Amino acid sequence: MTHSTGRRTPALMIQGTGSNVGKSLIVAGLCRLFANRGMTVRPFKPQNMSNNAAVTSDGGEIGRAQALQAMGCRVPLTVHMNPVLLKPETDTGAQIIVQGKRFGTMRAREYGKQKAELLPKVLESFSKLQSDADLVIVEGAGSPAEINLRAGDIANMGFAEAADLPVVLCADIDRGGVIASVVGTHAVLEPSEQDRIKAFFINRFRGDPSLFDDGMREIAQRTGWQGLGVVPWFADANKLPAEDALDLASGAGSGRVKIVVPVISRIANFDDLDPLRMEPDVSLELIGPGTPLPGDADLVLLPGSKSTIGDLAFFREQGWDIDLAAHVRRGGHVLGICGGYQMLGKTLSDPDGIEGTAGTAEGLGLLDVETVLTPDKSLVEAEGKHLASGASVKGYEIHIGRTSGPDCARPYLHIRDAGGTPKLDGAQSSDGRIAGTYLHGLFTDDGFRKAYLQGFEAVSDLAYEHQIDAVLDDLAKHLEGVLDTEAILEIAINR
Repeated sequence: MTHSTGRRTPALMIQGTGSNVGKSLIVAGLCRLFANRGMTVRPFKPQNMSNNAAVTSDGGEIGRAQALQAMGCRVPLTVHMNPVLLKPETDTGAQIIVQGKRFGTMRAREYGKQKAELLPKVLESFSKLQSDADLVIVEGAGSPAEINLRAGDIANMGFAEAADLPVVLCADIDRGGVIASVVGTHAVLEPSEQDRIKAFFINRFRGDPSLFDDGMREIAQRTGWQGLGVVPWFADANKLPAEDALDLASGAGSGRVKIVVPVISRIANFDDLDPLRMEPDVSLELIGPGTPLPGDADLVLLPGSKSTIGDLAFFREQGWDIDLAAHVRRGGHVLGICGGYQMLGKTLSDPDGIEGTAGTAEGLGLLDVETVLTPDKSLVEAEGKHLASGASVKGYEIHIGRTSGPDCARPYLHIRDAGGTPKLDGAQSSDGRIAGTYLHGLFTDDGFRKAYLQGFEAVSDLAYEHQIDAVLDDLAKHLEGVLDTEAILEIAINR
């Protein structure tokens, strides 16, 4: 976008030497840093791959990392912050979300052939963000060094070239070989792409950063790129929402209520777990494949899934259905959220083959409900109250399928969507120990979480969203002290 003065909106792209080098967090911190200077900042990621999505104010979905970055900017979420979202359903296929809406399901090879066709939509979204911003910070995906994926690329250099953006390269020293990863990236790029990268910085350094002064000089000499600094390890990163299931960790609390979460293969929208991880009075345990569910759990929480019928089979393969039945016999509580709620019923039907082969699967049978998967997808923000405690609750729905049956006569929540339409949500067993709901994010609501944990005699004083906001401010200060932020801004201005 060009301003009326002829000046283009300042913008730059943060690319990485690999996946999981800390790009998302760096962008979130830079968004907050420049927002704290009074600038109107917007985050952008042309293509993301994640099953942890956020519902936007304009009725679509984007990757959770862009939602955190938008918090860094202190602005509402919009689908244009992440116009292409890939949500893996199998090892080789994913649901494609374009500008917040379902575009189709494709295998990786099929998507590789078609992704270039999505570039106009990506550029359209980028243009919309630029129109009311002083600065746009773009995050790449994976690495530009993956030159085997360069044809039709819309995630890294392909987008940077199409939007004519300068690039800053982020490298992770914690995984080792950082000099080789930066210099090697330079070596495999085309000369025009080498020139597009203006600078680099080193992330996740432990110890005295001055010990890497010679390394910075060596990289700069071999690449011709400007060194922007060395970012020390940011310990409070674990207090921010995890984007990737691989980044999920058990909680640090050792309190009186033990919550157990079986980590299913296509776990999705697991932001429900983030506040529980932070609660001192909660012992949150994530149980991986092949490990039985502990017998001393107070609550088993079944999370959402991107492939519910497939994950139901996965759940049974681990023997977790037997463990869960024993947990219920012992008087334990169960809460299913979204896909977890669907699994708790008697049957789960997919007549149109939306998740794969058409058919009906037997559910866990702990709630007297049945679910039918339907093509239409519910994507709404909602708020209301928890009927058992009367506590306020807010969150979002992001699911396919409709659930009905006798236990729905004992709903879990009374909610209203963004348009004010009221409805009853969820179901409970007659004794209230087993419950399910479609509302994600309910544990991020301090009022609900406090009331819910009180039911287990646990105390909650955590102001979760306030904590996230404070950590983002701390992250911004952390970056300001170690990166040449004026050079970063100059690169963006002189694009």
